[in-house]
Amino acid sequence: MKATWNGATLAESDETVVIEGNQYFPAESIKREHFQPSETQTHCPWKGEASYYNEGHVAFWRGVKVE
Repeated sequence: MKATWNGATLAESDETVVIEGNQYFPAESIKREHFQPSETQTHCPWKGEASYYNEGHVAFWRGVKVE
């Protein structure tokens, strides 16, 4: 799978995990030059806490093309 945004490849991996129809990429597969650390955290009732760079997998929000 490959995640792209505005022509840039954000992540690429053959080992994604699908949860609720979303592709989750292994954290080591993201292209770090396109990201910066964030203190933002979110909570899902069944997936738990989500933090940037602290969890095992990464998913992308609207506008990022995953195919």
